[in-house]
Amino acid sequence: MKTVFTGNFTQQEPIPEAGIEAALSVLRSGRLHRYNVAAGEDGETALLEQEFAAFTGAKYALAVASGGYAIGCALRALGVQPGDRVLTNGFTLAPVPGAIASVGAEPVFVEVTDDLTIDLDHLARLVADGDSKVLLLSHMRGHICDMDLLMQICDGAGVRVVEDCAHTMGGAWKGVPSGRHGAMAAYSTQTYKHMNSGEGGILTSDDPDLMARAIVLSGSYMLYARHRAAPPPEAFEQIKWVTPNVSGRMDNLRAAILRPQLADLPCQIDRWNALYRAVEDGLRNTPGLKVIERPVEESIVGSSIQFLLPAFSEQQIAAVLQACVARGVELKWFGGAEPVAFTSRYDSWRYASPQSLPNTDRILTGLMDMRLPLTFSVEDARVIAQIIREEVSAVALAA
Repeated sequence: MKTVFTGNFTQQEPIPEAGIEAALSVLRSGRLHRYNVAAGEDGETALLEQEFAAFTGAKYALAVASGGYAIGCALRALGVQPGDRVLTNGFTLAPVPGAIASVGAEPVFVEVTDDLTIDLDHLARLVADGDSKVLLLSHMRGHICDMDLLMQICDGAGVRVVEDCAHTMGGAWKGVPSGRHGAMAAYSTQTYKHMNSGEGGILTSDDPDLMARAIVLSGSYMLYARHRAAPPPEAFEQIKWVTPNVSGRMDNLRAAILRPQLADLPCQIDRWNALYRAVEDGLRNTPGLKVIERPVEESIVGSSIQFLLPAFSEQQIAAVLQACVARGVELKWFGGAEPVAFTSRYDSWRYASPQSLPNTDRILTGLMDMRLPLTFSVEDARVIAQIIREEVSAVALAA
């Protein structure tokens, strides 16, 4: 009888007890709004910003309502205008081009490589055209490209970089934390990310002018002096008159839940990576399956894993998906013509102009994706890998 996995791919770990206690304290106080604090009190949101800035090494941090809001706020702070062309990965999730569209700009998609990172050769050609002055770089599913070369391309052309670090909170390239290369970086604390507040986001930067604009944009009114990871008051003197309020603040309740999770994050990353390596090792040398090798320069956060079935037909992939789910293993496929749940692709977003990305099309056709929640054990990961291996091998050998 075949092994059936009984774990739940969408079940997260409970909020740490310290987070629950901190949340109860906020609830008992009634002071949920970030600026509604007692005399002499910083508030949970201001403290989270201060701690997150220290964690990433950024000068400034701003806690907001979602990762998508953080991206849109960054684009507004950079002065992206309606009709501007903003570069971004062809392989990403809907909130990334959605943030571009939300400011009236036009997404311009860049090809993806077989390693699932942005194609730097294609990026260099698009940058040379001179039509785009901002790159919204998505570290999609935690895959980090050669950031030194990317910044060389963008800096040489005067293109500002916003890093979408929703899947790389705690990751790094050559020891430099993800989010520390571009002008601004956006992180997510949505349930399926590396810290869980249901919804939430954090924006970081070293640029005082950009962060001052972001803080006013987020809805600080004239209370920006209450931020503990913000530029000095003089950075706000001119921009406060001309920067609109596009409210998207984080509240003290969510910040209270997040602060203990931030303290635990290095340990959590080690646990995710143990699951990732167990699945990765179990999938190696499977007929018809290509493991995506991670470069030694990259420090990963293995909260999900991807692999390719490059020579499989649509019917063969459907057979793999069906056989795996029958044995309790939930795989997502990025090659489908129709969006499914959170999984969509660049040609699903019809508010963007049609674009030709043949290499991205080829890769997405065989791309499989799977969450690795921390409710799984390393032994669970080995069982999952064995199930995938068996079912992929069966379909490959039947061809």
